[in-house]
Amino acid sequence: MKSKMTYENPAQAYSPDTASPENRRPVKLALKQLVKTYDNGHQAVRNISLDIQDGEFIVLVGPSGCGKSSILRSVAGLESITSGEIELAGRRIDTLNPAARNIAMVFQNYALYPHMTVYQNLAYGLKNRGVAKDVIAKKIQDVAQILRLEEYLDRKPAKLSGGQRQRVAMGRAIVREPELFLFDEPLSNLDAALRTHMRLEIKKLQRQLGVTSIYVTHDQVEAMTLADRIVVLNQGQIEQVGTPMSLYHDPQTQFVAGFIGSPAMNFLPGQIKNGQLMIHGVTVDMTSDALPDETGFTVGIRPEHLLPGEQPGCLHISVDIEVVEPLGAQKLLHCHFNGTPVVVVIQDGEFTPEAKAIFSVPFAQVYFFDQQGQRIRSQQSQTQKIA
Repeated sequence: MKSKMTYENPAQAYSPDTASPENRRPVKLALKQLVKTYDNGHQAVRNISLDIQDGEFIVLVGPSGCGKSSILRSVAGLESITSGEIELAGRRIDTLNPAARNIAMVFQNYALYPHMTVYQNLAYGLKNRGVAKDVIAKKIQDVAQILRLEEYLDRKPAKLSGGQRQRVAMGRAIVREPELFLFDEPLSNLDAALRTHMRLEIKKLQRQLGVTSIYVTHDQVEAMTLADRIVVLNQGQIEQVGTPMSLYHDPQTQFVAGFIGSPAMNFLPGQIKNGQLMIHGVTVDMTSDALPDETGFTVGIRPEHLLPGEQPGCLHISVDIEVVEPLGAQKLLHCHFNGTPVVVVIQDGEFTPEAKAIFSVPFAQVYFFDQQGQRIRSQQSQTQKIA
């Protein structure tokens, strides 16, 4: 069988959300009603079902304690599941030991043997499986070329940079030619510049190898830049699954809206009065199911969607500027609107602290959420000002 390491044509970016039915890839990994409850009674994973298709790069993202690492470790076999099933390429694997699952995992702490050279670290797993020396040498040669590690094969981990160690850790996973890659926050120990570089390297590598991959992170920027699809998790449950841009433009819940996007979405309080949606006393026309009077709701506005001045056909908001953060190509304005913090991203214009300013947001870019955090679909028909 031809090694995936020798593919000459890189895999193309793929999303099942946009693929036609005849071109949709087969399911590679299936999580079926997965539940993980620890001995202390904490339920980390709550009845999760998810199909991951062949060649997809899936990112599990969410705050600490959302269940993402528990899912990853359950797939790897490092933790047992309480109930449910895990299938890989059509075979059930949750009853198998980790070595029998044909899965490779990359950790944030690299997990390299410090007394071994890079070559020995790469060869260790293959040697234990009884692979012939000449086959091992060829595999390591291929991987070293892919990861640009040729000149480091005789070095020990202590003589490598953080980025080089992470490439060795990935190389050790690649030489096994697994059916599935698992990444457990592999870039957490790297500085910001190196994280940016390694994100690009991981994405290019996954495209080149075409191996189905699951990546866990708490960093939504990593999720947005790496994923074919993102799975947003909250308290052990799936909030939403979709492509990075579908989650950004069309969040189904307030949690997803606030988690995806940087800086985070601004949220303003509102209320139902006499059957109308009101934001600080201003009526907002919406096409939605009627809600009971005195019901509270939340308005969501992304910082980058706020435009300076009173623009036509927009919702207007008057704020007090507190801090101006110049970031080169753009500025962050930290403001207050009737006591509620508001962040604005601007490209041009002069703004000073302790000044007042009016910003506008197109109606199509205003989001509404009910008291349970669920999206309320809306349509604006006229210019309104909130002051």
